[in-house]
Amino acid sequence: MNKIWDLTPVYESIESEVYKNDKKNYLKKIEYLNLWAKENLSGKENVKEKLEFYITEKNEITKYSKLSLYLNLLSSTDTSNELFLKEINDIEEIEIKMTSHEVRFIHFIKNINNIKEIIDSSEILKQYEFYIKEIKEYSCHTLSPEEENIISSMKKNSSVLLKKQWEQLSSNLLVDIERDGKIEQIPLSLARNFAYESDFNLRKKAYESELNAYKKIDTAAAFSLNGIKGEVITVSKMRGYSSPLEMTLKDSRIDEKILDVMFTAIKENIPLIQKYFLKKAKILGHKNGLPFYDIFAPIDKNDIKFTYEEAKNFIIKNFTNFSEKLGNFAKNAFDKNWIDVFPKKGKVGGAFCEGIHSIKESRILTNFSGTLNDVITLAHELGHAYHDSCLYDENELNSDYPMPIAETASTFCETIVLNSALKTASDREKKIILENDLSGIAQTTIDIYSRFLFEDEVFKRCEKGFVSVNELKEIMLNSQKKAYGKGLDENYLHPYMWVCKPHYYDADFNYYNFPYAFGLLLSKGLYSKYLKDGKDFVPLYDKMLSLTGKNNIADCVKMCGIDIYDINFWRSGLQIINDEIEIF
Repeated sequence: MNKIWDLTPVYESIESEVYKNDKKNYLKKIEYLNLWAKENLSGKENVKEKLEFYITEKNEITKYSKLSLYLNLLSSTDTSNELFLKEINDIEEIEIKMTSHEVRFIHFIKNINNIKEIIDSSEILKQYEFYIKEIKEYSCHTLSPEEENIISSMKKNSSVLLKKQWEQLSSNLLVDIERDGKIEQIPLSLARNFAYESDFNLRKKAYESELNAYKKIDTAAAFSLNGIKGEVITVSKMRGYSSPLEMTLKDSRIDEKILDVMFTAIKENIPLIQKYFLKKAKILGHKNGLPFYDIFAPIDKNDIKFTYEEAKNFIIKNFTNFSEKLGNFAKNAFDKNWIDVFPKKGKVGGAFCEGIHSIKESRILTNFSGTLNDVITLAHELGHAYHDSCLYDENELNSDYPMPIAETASTFCETIVLNSALKTASDREKKIILENDLSGIAQTTIDIYSRFLFEDEVFKRCEKGFVSVNELKEIMLNSQKKAYGKGLDENYLHPYMWVCKPHYYDADFNYYNFPYAFGLLLSKGLYSKYLKDGKDFVPLYDKMLSLTGKNNIADCVKMCGIDIYDINFWRSGLQIINDEIEIF
């Protein structure tokens, strides 16, 4: 089992003939559809035939999305590679050209009044009913082809470039840390991993060294953040949205009522979740709440440790307890080397999963250090990959699902692993597993709430002008105080959390925080149903995941008997968490 992912099923290399030919054909197909759209997407004659032709050609073009996915995977483990960066730039130049036919198609659909009747008359279009209707709904926020082309070109030279700058800065930032009387320089991702170590002094040193290291890049990161958020504000206004949040909710296939109901339930439960932080602080010997550097600290110095092989077997076994299909899927992912495992210089921090629909596979990046949390992270990312696999029988146009539901399957897989592990654990191990789970839950509720508050305030201040480093630190500290309350020691918070979180730096994924809370609480509700229904639930769950590309979220989960407009549903998920806190 290799510890570096195998990308050869996508392409052998960027020098391969297959890669070069796909790059040429990608451009040709886009230019052909652009010309066809210019000549045909007007008037009201032959509407059905035009829609069918466009859908068919667009599906062919989506097969080449693996070009950019491949390059992003390459660069995520070697962010300074200039050849990769040049190729990414080339593909982005090609992809910008798609704006031309996409905008013409949106305007064409916008002017069709009998869209349902036309869809019903075509076997091809019936397969894409949700896709077409979603574009119809979105069309009121689409600008002219000329304006859309300008925005696409602008993004490439502003938010996309600023994101790359942040990636370069953060992935290559070295942290100076003193160990054994010597100063070492280590990657930021490794320094952050020390938060899980059993050695108190190492955790505190790593935290202090991390904060100190950010001073090297905080000004540049602040400019990146301001530029990206400023662009988002401008574009959302141009499209007629009241705010970036409204735009994000539309893209997420939920509405503000659902978000408000969820956060209301979370805010109701903040005092109960704070009890967990205060109890952990007491266990670790702190009197004024938990210092930030001990949020992830193990409560037992003999923390549960895993080799990568042990983590693999642990996950496969517990996934199989849920379903043979899920267990076999995970085994295949490990055996086929879908995962890039360990931290190294030039590799981005954190973890992610990228589904590659055209080859019906995924690739997963982690920064594994052997903690139980790392095992949970692996399970989480494999959950994303499994979700993608449930959509591989769909054409790619019907496989795109929004952020909140994306975090459901992944969090569900975390729950499978933890609950299975608790059944066979010793009393000491149960305490460790339970605390680890609550640590993650607290992050996904309380910390996510702090990140939402931070981003919302940054957007408001960016409306008025540049937000300085000191202001960003102040906003982050205030957000953490509001969300964590007495749970954290106010003398040891994390003012630079905005520098290390990648979700703030992507102009296409704003407010990528609340989807984690959404996914957690939804997955808790789904898991409760599984405990009640047993194996009968499994095909229902798989079916729900397979429909997420062509339904809004409320309709997807309705088939599992869940109403996400009902605050009592969110309260029920939080009650499971509160029960767990009381047990702890």
